[in-house]
Amino acid sequence: MNFWKTFFAALLGCIVALILNLIFFFVIVFGLAAAAGSSSQTVPVVKSNSILKIDLSQTIGERTQEGMSADLGIPFMTMPQSSVGIYDAVRAIEKASMDDKISMILITDKGEMQTGLSCLEELREAIGKFHESGKPVIAYGMNYSLGGYYVASAADKIYIHNEGLIPIKGLGASMMFYKDALDKLGVNVQLIRHGKFKAAAEQFIKNDISPENRQQNMEMLYSIWNNWSEDICSSRGIDLTAFNEAVDQLKIGTPEDAKEMNLVDETLTTAEYTEKICNLAGAQKEEDLNVISLASYVKTLAPYMRGQNKIAVLYAEGEIVMNGSGLAANKFVGQVEKIRKNKDVDAVVLRVNSPGGDAQAAELMREALQKLSAEKPVVCSFGEYAASGGYWISAQAKHIFSDKTTLTGSIGVFSLAFNYGKGLKEHLKINSVQLGTHKHATMGDMSRDMDEEEVAYNQKFVEQIYTKFMNIVADGRNMSVADVDSIAQGRVWTGTQGVQVGIVDEIGGIEDAIKYAACLAMGNDNPTPEQYKSVLPKEYSVVEFPKVKSSFEMMMEGFTGSSEETLLKRIFKSRSLSEAERIIRDFEANNGVKTYARMPYNYSFSY
Repeated sequence: MNFWKTFFAALLGCIVALILNLIFFFVIVFGLAAAAGSSSQTVPVVKSNSILKIDLSQTIGERTQEGMSADLGIPFMTMPQSSVGIYDAVRAIEKASMDDKISMILITDKGEMQTGLSCLEELREAIGKFHESGKPVIAYGMNYSLGGYYVASAADKIYIHNEGLIPIKGLGASMMFYKDALDKLGVNVQLIRHGKFKAAAEQFIKNDISPENRQQNMEMLYSIWNNWSEDICSSRGIDLTAFNEAVDQLKIGTPEDAKEMNLVDETLTTAEYTEKICNLAGAQKEEDLNVISLASYVKTLAPYMRGQNKIAVLYAEGEIVMNGSGLAANKFVGQVEKIRKNKDVDAVVLRVNSPGGDAQAAELMREALQKLSAEKPVVCSFGEYAASGGYWISAQAKHIFSDKTTLTGSIGVFSLAFNYGKGLKEHLKINSVQLGTHKHATMGDMSRDMDEEEVAYNQKFVEQIYTKFMNIVADGRNMSVADVDSIAQGRVWTGTQGVQVGIVDEIGGIEDAIKYAACLAMGNDNPTPEQYKSVLPKEYSVVEFPKVKSSFEMMMEGFTGSSEETLLKRIFKSRSLSEAERIIRDFEANNGVKTYARMPYNYSFSY
């Protein structure tokens, strides 16, 4: 009896301790959320003679998002990170050019780039326009990354720390191929596709890159590099051929190398750089400098609601899925309907940043957008990606803007079927037996390969979807199906190439797309660049969809997980997934044969 008394007393004590710990935990969580919420409401005071500082280690992404400054260190809880939206960044720089309290822009780079290619392009374009104000733009870096230097090259003066680094080696990307490893594990992958460039599953069926895939990727890399190198050389007065030779021969790395090539104006210690900024700002010492970060200055922007013509900006970001996390069709369609029924909205900008994904989900999204475009004009703005399924939903827009470095096109379709039956038998001695009422009842079972009839059966669906894709593009781009097929085949293009082959109308950022939509809302059905670029902010207002989640909502989502992933699973899951673990996760998610309209890879560029 004494044993049971002691046992239940200990058990009760554990339960009480657990409850108290949970209460304490949630007090901390809600306290942090309240602190974050109150800080996000504070509008910074901009002092006279202020310097707008653009720190390139700060993430600039699709939308402005408040983050949490503290990390609780809890393995199953993801803390939301702060970022500045590219449209807000562009608006802030434009405002700074007219703000009497802002005296200059200072760009800093520590070599810790957190921003994607297209956002860097739009940021540099905005800084270029800032020059028209006559205010100076200064750049200073301890270590310049290639992407950071690309932005910094728009400055009037570029300085580097005398012990810094500027390793400009060119633009690169790496790919991994898993066939040999999968063979060793006894996993077989069957690929069904249309499009000789549709290389999305090559890493599973080959141990090296195909000639077609190498061709498209090299042309894509050169397209991006050519744009960047031409901009850099034009701004700095450098011979392009000499610059490329120096990069190829690894002659750019030290501050002295950079100065010799005229990539920087001076090499300075921190003290010397501070003295220069103080002299330029008319300050006696560093403490007298009034510096405001881009993230803080964004908070001083006036609300979007200003002009009579209301433009809805609808963000389509992430991998396209039917439901769940990512760019989910079920949620996206609801947002489209909300915009369609909003009588105050006059035109729509679809901001796409997606590599594609589920072909069926993309079609549902396209149908909803077509219904919307029958009532309100839809203009597209492309971010990092607008490829495959991302292009599927965009092709029928009235006008398409793309950044030069956007990866787009990838008009092709493929299906994948994974079979790990051999691995089960060889490694775990598990033999799988299929039973069915008909010959093909177990088609798609991951323990056996598909036979020739089953492959042909699924090939029909791939061909059907590819034909549908081509017809959508042909209709939206006013091209023949044959012309679409000639530039499709799964080929990935940059925005620059996209204009050349006709799948993009014009190079421009999100602000260009919004001003173009404003012209449409004002009754100008075919505005020229001169006309839409001259539209003033007071002539239109902007409302964004979907609503940005608060840092608290994101934090709680990270704690509880999505509807498909329970808290218990998250507790026992590693904080980070390796590439191999991600692939295994994808295998589990795609049981059976699944058809994709997706670009080859999520590219990880070295810049």
